[in-house]
Amino acid sequence: MIKLRSALGVLEILSVLCISLVAAYTPVDNYLISCGSSVDTPVGQRLFVADDSGTVVLTSPASDAVKASPSAVSGLRDDAAMYQSARVFKAPSSYSFRIRDPGRHFVRLHFFPFVYLGYDLATASFKVSTQDAVLLDGFAPPAAARGNASTTTTTTTPAAAVCEEFLLDVARDTLVVTFVPLAGRLAFVNAIEVVSVPDDLIGAADSSLSTSDSTGQQLNPAVMPLQTVYRVNVGGPAVAPESDTLWREWTIEQPFLVSTVTTAVTKKVSYNRTLNYLPGQATADDAPAIVYATGRELIIMNGSVFDGMKQMAWQFDVDGSASYLIRFHFCDIVSSVPGRLHMNAYVDSSNAIQDLDLSAIGNGTLAFPYYRDFVLAASTPSGKLAVYVASTSQKITTPAAILNGLEIMRILTTAGNVAVVEPTTPPGTKKKNNLAVVLGSVCGAFGFVSVAAALVIVLRRKEEKEELRTPTTSQPSTAWMPLLGRISFRSAPPSAVGSRSPSFTIDTNANTPGGGATPGMAAAASSSPSYRFPFAALQDATGNFDEGLVIGEGGFGKVYAAVLQDGTKVAVKRANPESRQGAREFRTEIEMLSGLRHRHLVSLIGYCDEQDEMILLYEYMEHGSLRSRLYGGGAATATATALSWAQRLEACAGAARGLLYLHTATAKPVIHRDVKSSNILLDDGLTAKVADFGLSKAGPDMDETHVSTAVKGSFGYVDPEYVRTRKLTAKSDVYSFGVVLLEALCARPVVDPRLPKPMVNLVEWGLHWQRRDELEKIVDRRIAGTVRPAALRKYGETVARCLADRGADRPAMEDVVWSLQFVARLQEVDGLDASDVSSLNMVHQLMPPTSLHARQRSAGESETGRTDADEDSSVVDDDYTDASMRGIFWQMVNVRGR
Repeated sequence: MIKLRSALGVLEILSVLCISLVAAYTPVDNYLISCGSSVDTPVGQRLFVADDSGTVVLTSPASDAVKASPSAVSGLRDDAAMYQSARVFKAPSSYSFRIRDPGRHFVRLHFFPFVYLGYDLATASFKVSTQDAVLLDGFAPPAAARGNASTTTTTTTPAAAVCEEFLLDVARDTLVVTFVPLAGRLAFVNAIEVVSVPDDLIGAADSSLSTSDSTGQQLNPAVMPLQTVYRVNVGGPAVAPESDTLWREWTIEQPFLVSTVTTAVTKKVSYNRTLNYLPGQATADDAPAIVYATGRELIIMNGSVFDGMKQMAWQFDVDGSASYLIRFHFCDIVSSVPGRLHMNAYVDSSNAIQDLDLSAIGNGTLAFPYYRDFVLAASTPSGKLAVYVASTSQKITTPAAILNGLEIMRILTTAGNVAVVEPTTPPGTKKKNNLAVVLGSVCGAFGFVSVAAALVIVLRRKEEKEELRTPTTSQPSTAWMPLLGRISFRSAPPSAVGSRSPSFTIDTNANTPGGGATPGMAAAASSSPSYRFPFAALQDATGNFDEGLVIGEGGFGKVYAAVLQDGTKVAVKRANPESRQGAREFRTEIEMLSGLRHRHLVSLIGYCDEQDEMILLYEYMEHGSLRSRLYGGGAATATATALSWAQRLEACAGAARGLLYLHTATAKPVIHRDVKSSNILLDDGLTAKVADFGLSKAGPDMDETHVSTAVKGSFGYVDPEYVRTRKLTAKSDVYSFGVVLLEALCARPVVDPRLPKPMVNLVEWGLHWQRRDELEKIVDRRIAGTVRPAALRKYGETVARCLADRGADRPAMEDVVWSLQFVARLQEVDGLDASDVSSLNMVHQLMPPTSLHARQRSAGESETGRTDADEDSSVVDDDYTDASMRGIFWQMVNVRGR
């Protein structure tokens, strides 16, 4: 009878799954590769194609295809066919995948060691990396376990198949997965999956639970690589990949469930009705229905008193030095009425979830899928991670608490030493038949000879009629010229750059960030010197990079105060070899700042790339960052006088002008993507300048609305619409700048976990008081008495518009500039009110963008009538034109000549 009831229970659950089934997600990128196989391999409902089929590009100077014997894989389950073949690498090699849908992708690497002729795959040791992150370092597959050799018989337990799963934010059009054998060993792989996932699968973690790791780096899973460590169906059966819309595998909880306290009882529960999927909450792509339809419930008898934390507990083996994203899956399938289930969740000693009332989230709805994320920074080297779910009270009746599923993903915080073997042909190019190649070569050669002969005849006849034109000679290129086009890393001949180290090569036909290089720009470049500083000169200027001269440190590396030989003071930013940022940010910074000049953008002086260094030189900003002047940030600013309200307004207006220039000065807008108070610097006159263009990106063409790209930026400042959709527009910068405006007003960090929960997130806290028209309650007390109510009202309105949920509802940057100018006017003039201006169409002082200037000049319009007032507020300042900047660069670069 008991067995019959169990069978009926299973059938009821399966019926629920069928009823609640939703349309499966269809990935744009869906690569299933059978490595080392010469034929396609069916695995369940999927087909893994041979790695030499042309679907991907295999770049391998030394690899072999190997095949396991049938007996070697006989102990594996239904996917044994996946592990029958493997590709073995004896030298660094790679697979390259064409990416059609930038964004999050699952990358799954399958390993099963077996013996084939002279290859014992169990002895392999290797590294696996992409262009941006090291996925596995020193990886060795699990070997077969052997019995006691002293006995008369020796038993051998077959090695287990391993799937290493990663969730990567792929922003490139090609993903290169590189395998590097270590210490004379081999590398191998049986199968590879590269599959795109829904944009909202991993969003920004709850800001109130965000944290920094031991190095001070913000942990934001929305933009960082993740490695799946555990995925558990709590209280339910194991879930095979075929039963998950994203082909994930869910294990059972028994190996991880630990004993509970004496007075607490738990039991498995299941649900035999339809789940209530709610808009904006979890979907079938977040976890299969079977995960939410089963769970483990905490049962406590009336009158029991016990430890309010450790009631239901699971324990996992982890790397104690790593940080993790923990995702809790909940579905209240045990309550009969709403409002009775209140829960807490803990990770180690951290309070991950407090007083969770699922029925309140669902407006009284029960049995709806829901998940909550928590970020845990590395805290203890014990190697154990404990998860607890408990009731909020110490005297409880049933139901007390429930947990349905649990995911633990390691946050890959550092790139390490990334190895990349670039493909020689584009991914997706099919191999050609040898016969076709031969015939094509013969026909091509014959055609070439015919065309060449005809061309010779035509030229000879033409020479008899007219003289040949004298060819134009070209100027030799230098190592790097400002205002030229795209810069790419290649190995240049020593004679070209005066050094044997890798340098830049310049494509003079490529577009600048704002479009093509004009003839004037090319002429200027041909007569300009190189701005490539020798490493020895920078060692001398910084006292061999003396730690006492460090004035800042970011994701790229440390920034040093330095004095060149001519007495010019500069800021030297040196890349940290262990940083997640590197060559791409270095190149972007030079590309952007070499083609953009404005009084509110930090000027680039030069660069150095000798001895594998990546160093950038900027004009020195005496007063550091806006952040440091608002609420600290180093000894240099510890004793500085707090900025007045007027100085803060001017700094924000100046930064807005710099962003306006980026958005409007070129054919395509330049989107900064990392606008924050620490990237707004103040010179000796407190003039604000936007800095750090390592994440900048060219925006959409005029006939496009957005650019699709992976999410980049700093936690707390990133546009939430950009995070959800991965659609980048100039309005994303407007949102980030709105956060900066709140910082300037309140003088506190954007996210501060030390504060009470309602105050942790500055944006939520500020908008709360703005909606109540009581923004004055959170103004920095040092300036509160000087802020006029009319100015504060207009300032608050500007902040709220910048922080609108939808980009379409946010103002353009030119409107923000005007609004800040108007706030300054309201602050200066007693009795003036925002109602004195009826619209935002009174932007008289802003000059048109550079491209518009050019059109006006071409139409014969004169610029001789510009007044001093026009000059002060113009988007482009004459004293920062390209011609004058060439003179400034010449003086600063020729440090030995002066």
